[in-house]
Amino acid sequence: MVFGYIAVLLANARHFYTDDTESQYTGLWVGLGDALRDGTFPVLVPERWMSGNNTMDDAGLFNPPQLLIDLIAPSVDNMAVYATVVKLIFAIIAALGVYRVCLAYGGRPTWSAVAGVAFPLSGFFLFFDEASWMTALTGTAWLVHAWASSVRYTRGQGGPIPVFVFLYLTISTQYIFPAVEAALMLLAVAVGEIVHQRKWLPVARLAIAGGCAGLAGLLTFLPSMLSAKVTWRGTMEINNDQFLTVPWSESLNASLPSSLPAFTSWWGYVQPMPVTYIAWFLIPALAFIDWRRAKDSWRELSGVAFFAVMMLMWAAGPGSIGPLRWPVRVLPMLAIGLLVLVCVLLGRYGTTRDLKNRGIAAGLLILLLWVRSFSADPHDVIWHVLAAAAIVALGAAVVWLDRTKGVAVACVLAIVAMFPIAFLQVHAAQPTPMTWNLPTNRSEAKSAFPDFPGTTLQLAERGLLQPGDNSLEGAYGSLVFGNYAKSLELSYVNGYTPTGHFYFGELLCMRWDSSVCPDAYRRMFAPEPTTGRTLVDLMKLDRVVLQRALFPDVRNQPAPDGWKWVDYPGHEKYIWVLERVDGLISTVNGRVADAKNVTATSISETDTTSRVRVSAPNGGRVVFSRLGWPGYRVTIDGNQVPITTVAKSFVAVDIPPGTQNAELVLTWRPPGWKIGIGAAAAGLAGIGVLQWLAVRSRRRAREQPAAG
Repeated sequence: MVFGYIAVLLANARHFYTDDTESQYTGLWVGLGDALRDGTFPVLVPERWMSGNNTMDDAGLFNPPQLLIDLIAPSVDNMAVYATVVKLIFAIIAALGVYRVCLAYGGRPTWSAVAGVAFPLSGFFLFFDEASWMTALTGTAWLVHAWASSVRYTRGQGGPIPVFVFLYLTISTQYIFPAVEAALMLLAVAVGEIVHQRKWLPVARLAIAGGCAGLAGLLTFLPSMLSAKVTWRGTMEINNDQFLTVPWSESLNASLPSSLPAFTSWWGYVQPMPVTYIAWFLIPALAFIDWRRAKDSWRELSGVAFFAVMMLMWAAGPGSIGPLRWPVRVLPMLAIGLLVLVCVLLGRYGTTRDLKNRGIAAGLLILLLWVRSFSADPHDVIWHVLAAAAIVALGAAVVWLDRTKGVAVACVLAIVAMFPIAFLQVHAAQPTPMTWNLPTNRSEAKSAFPDFPGTTLQLAERGLLQPGDNSLEGAYGSLVFGNYAKSLELSYVNGYTPTGHFYFGELLCMRWDSSVCPDAYRRMFAPEPTTGRTLVDLMKLDRVVLQRALFPDVRNQPAPDGWKWVDYPGHEKYIWVLERVDGLISTVNGRVADAKNVTATSISETDTTSRVRVSAPNGGRVVFSRLGWPGYRVTIDGNQVPITTVAKSFVAVDIPPGTQNAELVLTWRPPGWKIGIGAAAAGLAGIGVLQWLAVRSRRRAREQPAAG
């Protein structure tokens, strides 16, 4: 696996630090790590507004390995190196997991190792999950171990605790796809083992173990489920818009390295990367399986086949099922299913007898692959011919080694051939259309960036950046997008959020990457109707940074009341900067943003709690500089009172008449946290009982022969 990563890095040194990894995850790691080091469990960071609710996004707050990654991150300067090392570790974990799944189904170690190495170098997993979508990588890495442990448990070769642990790690990555895929994996294992063993009890035990893991992991998703009504992902509709849905003919074109599939994505119809590729040997190897003997194992392997069929059907649509959008994301699951199925069969029933006919069959399969690839991408016909010729040569060499040197040597060649293929595939996809080209060295980025104390809001549009702007000498020395500000350890409203707050996003016209529309400047300094205060005041902002490309003439206008234009030499090419005349206000009087007919004095502040001394003889309202996520609760002198919002975004509390020198306590907890903790306790208790029963059963099994 290390050699595979080296091959990829030789083709593109930033391959594992691109797209969401550079724009979302590494900055998130640094931000979470800083909070953990300060002794704060960062469920909520109010000043980051939409991206500050870490129970909503892919933070993995309850995943111990992820917390370790977070803790280390602030000490690492080069985030590209750190991301690459972390991903290598998880690629190895994933490879070992696929290897274990093969062994659990009776595969031979040689071909099981081939499957293990092949999976991290398969198309979609290599070009998306490993390159960009970190939680998909980690979730899949734990999922395959959960699969292997589930099969071993149902077949009496292992206990329930590994099933529980690996399922919990899969769920707690806080990414919905691995959680749903794990549930489907358990279904496939259950169906397969009923067919294979014709017994219900082992499957019942597996269902209980899986249920215990689900209870333990409920706290991971319960807050986002209970908050969905205020987010962009609040709908549970099922749509089929064909975007990133993969026709079956494309998803099965798995063995031609040059294949560029045809389906609709961000880059048009013909894709610039071989995302449906799985392994060069996968399809031609079908000709070298003794199918007459293999049919006797159909019951034993039925669970794998069932899982692969489910993933094949899902990949073809519908386009979205509630929060589950873009079916192309399940291609790694299809790759796992097919690799396990084929490599187990090759290990147990591979043969080179009747070589002539098998060679002809393999050639026809390669021809079909070529025809499918040519049909999707006819412009690269020479590349497809060369790829097909290479597969023929490699296949012939593997067969010759198998016949003359043995299966182990043949499998070594099958593995070694994957490395130059990965190099050529990544090299051919350059320049990658996914990169943001964010700086890799945090110390260099910090020294180039203005030192902005307090809380800053940037109004900018990432789409206006020009190719030459993507460097520290360019826009990245002055502007932040995604979670770049967290890498710089600056307090910015701007951040990356795939599940943003709908009403706040509409209020600022802010998108997932923190880009805004041209009307954002007017909106920020316009009075909010019910309070008469501007949004910059309600948010208690100290500074507003304006992108010159989005607001080219704004500096010709006078600064808004209470604000002044401030020059930052060396940054004038990209930004205009507004700062408050009277200095920072974000630290003045806690997070009290507006008090109408109320005297409100902050007593203490944390990210999740505001304590305020209030007096309102005739009643009034206090508005807080906090986003109105579900989960807030308020008491006045210990008595709970209702919470409301201003502009459906800002937390507000109506103070009853006659209130005098009372203590108002506003607290936020993840919605459903008590249920989640109770469920986790029940899950742990349940798995403890299962383990006790398993130990007692093994003890009795050992004692019976001795007694006889």
